[in-house]
Amino acid sequence: MMKHGKIALGALLALGLGTSLAQAEIQAAKIKVVGTWHNQSPYMLYEKPFWTKDVTTLSGGKIKAQLNPITELGLKGWEVMRLTKLGVFDVAHGVYGYVASEEPALEGIDLSSVAKDFKQGRQIVKAYAPIVAKHFDRAFGAKYLFTHPFPSQMIWCNQPINKLGDLKDKKVRVYSTTLGDFVEGLGGTSVTIAFAEVVPALQKGVAECGITGTLPAYQAKWHEVITHAMKIRVGMGLAFAAMSNKKWNTFNADTKAFFEGQSARLENEMWVNSEAEDEVAFACLTGNGECTKGEPGNVTLVDPAQADLDERQRILKEFVLKKWAARCSAECVADWNATVAPIVGVKAVK
Repeated sequence: MMKHGKIALGALLALGLGTSLAQAEIQAAKIKVVGTWHNQSPYMLYEKPFWTKDVTTLSGGKIKAQLNPITELGLKGWEVMRLTKLGVFDVAHGVYGYVASEEPALEGIDLSSVAKDFKQGRQIVKAYAPIVAKHFDRAFGAKYLFTHPFPSQMIWCNQPINKLGDLKDKKVRVYSTTLGDFVEGLGGTSVTIAFAEVVPALQKGVAECGITGTLPAYQAKWHEVITHAMKIRVGMGLAFAAMSNKKWNTFNADTKAFFEGQSARLENEMWVNSEAEDEVAFACLTGNGECTKGEPGNVTLVDPAQADLDERQRILKEFVLKKWAARCSAECVADWNATVAPIVGVKAVK
């Protein structure tokens, strides 16, 4: 899927836009960037080429970045924005679910079971982006750049499951509070486990199921320890990019316009790619279809019945939205109801 980035950059240069960008009054800058997981598609296909090649080429060599993935630095997901606020990094890529504990309003962009597909997810992101920008500035002293999804967040288990109700009393790995609320609504027990530690946790019985994206599940070899998956979306797995205000405010108008334009380009490419990766992942996880990523697994995918979809909606209303509203401010709930609620047809009540 690397072709998306190459085509976009090549087209810019062919049209002479790369030259015009370089001739703009872009300032020389060195930028310290923390990326996401080095073995996942967002980093490999987009973050890495963007920071190590694209920004330098399109700025005429004026902007250079030092990029390190979170895995290489040994950091936890919640640490990236805290360290960016302290000036350790100029730009951070991260997952909303990890930083929401610092600022619950940010969780509102990716509440469990709200977005039913990629199209609706993107509508939510567009509507809620001004709220996200406000809270990145307020909580972290940072300029919001863009949001993109990981592939669809689904439920994976090391034993047979045929319906959502089968998760009752099971220990389910989650990576965010809102996913924990969803699991609680099912009568299960949520356990927070770092992504790199999920496979041994499933092997040892620390968890019986886990929630993550489709292709991340395959790339992290979950298919070697799981047997079944429910093909029902319980989250978008949204990630962000943000730049410290301290760095952003050193730039002139042309340099800011450069980053805003390139962020918009990258955001669009990553949305298109994540949706396409779902089908690739299903083939690789199940062995049904062509797997272009490696040896296929033998996971059984269970399609949800209407009763499962109804149950997901019940949990959204009775658990996910209520619990989030309780830990968020009145302002935060009002902002969500003014932006996201009209898209999804349900309101959060404080």
